Formats: sequence, C-alpha cells, structure tokens
Amino acid sequence: MNKGSSNHDLSVIGMTKTFGTYKALSDVSFDVFPGEILGLIGPNGSGKSTLLECITGLLPTESGTIMWQGKALSLRKRKQVLWYQPDDILPFVDQRTSTTLSFFQRMHGVKKNDLDHLVDRLELFPILNKPLSALSKGYRRRVLLAIALLSKQPLLMLDEPFDGFDLRQSLAVMELLREYRKDRTMILSIHQLSEAEKICDRFLLLDQGKLLAIGTLDELRIQKDLNADASLEEVFLAIT
Repeated sequence: MNKGSSNHDLSVIGMTKTFGTYKALSDVSFDVFPGEILGLIGPNGSGKSTLLECITGLLPTESGTIMWQGKALSLRKRKQVLWYQPDDILPFVDQRTSTTLSFFQRMHGVKKNDLDHLVDRLELFPILNKPLSALSKGYRRRVLLAIALLSKQPLLMLDEPFDGFDLRQSLAVMELLREYRKDRTMILSIHQLSEAEKICDRFLLLDQGKLLAIGTLDELRIQKDLNADASLEEVFLAIT
C-alpha cells in the first residue's frame, strides 16, 4: 500500500445526503490509497450503505465530489472505475449458478481459468447446477464474491462481504481478498468489528452519517490515548 501524500486512488470530498429532513450523511470526506483495504465500520443505520451508494451514483447527493487519481469522476465514468456489490442483490435467480458465473466471466472478458480458480477457492462445485434462489445465504455470498472478483474495475466496494459465513469461511475469504489486492483497491462495509480488524489496513468510523475518525488501528489508538493492544471494538467505543 502506497501512502504518498498525493497518491490517492479515490477521494470523497464533502459528501452530504438527506432524506427529507433526515441527514443521512454530513459532509463526509476521506481518501483511499492504492492497493489498500479500507474498512467502513459503524452500527446499523450509521450510513455505510448510503455512503457506498452515493459514491457509485446510485443515490443523488446534495453536495460532494468524487475524485479518482486526482481527477473528478463523473457519474458516467464511475462504472468504469467502481464495482459495487450491494448486500441484498441476487442476479438471475432462476438460472443455474454455473450459467450466471459464466455470463459474468464472458462479460468481464476474463479467462475461464480465472473463473475456475474462484470456483475452487470459494468451494462452489457442489452448487454449480443449482439456481441462486435455492442457495443458502453463505453460498449466495460466495457466488456474489466470485462475480465481484471477476470484474476488472480497479476499485471494489463490498457491502457486508462476510455476513452469513462462519469463522473458517470468513478467514478463507479474507485470504482470497488479500490475494486480489495486488491490482485492486477495496472498500469493505463491515458490521462485525472483529472481522474488520483481521482484514483492513485502515478504518473509517461512521455513526449517524458523520465521519468520526479514519486511520490505522494504531493511529486510532493514539488519537484516544488507548493501550497499544486495544481492540478495534474498544477503539470504536472510545470514539463514539
């Protein structure tokens, strides 16, 4: 991860979003460095999914600028840079899983070997002939992750990627994400702080639409004058 002073992949500047009289995001600004895994953390309702949807352009904003590698990123160009995997989407639910995965492999123009690798790493062989609608939550998550990793966009944004996994499965997915970070920058919205602590380089703490802090775990510990072994959960409780 390169943390040069002007070497940012993504910059979000002054993002504000309201729903009627409710302010879902309040002047949120942050940078994401090339090749890093940034954890977007906060309680349910803190604005994590709203922030991701505003970055992609799925939701309009009252104010805010999105920059990519120092240049303003228009709505039209965001799909060339960003791949966003929402928490609750299921494409082609009645098609066989193998058909859906092959479709995305061809759509993204990647080799079949790349798909075979993901099927192997995510242990998808048992469900390839089943439709997505018949899969368990954990298997659905794995299929969606395969679709995301088949994409070629340099910024990958995943909403709750570990939801529905047991500890062993979560650790295996973390290892896989690290493997793909060599040519990807990632933002992961994660509810479970223990999982975020294992995978993320830095953390953006969001609560009630406000950015409370951003930094590495060590930087956040120092900000709150906490012990060097304080967990992310302890840091979050101290900041909030």
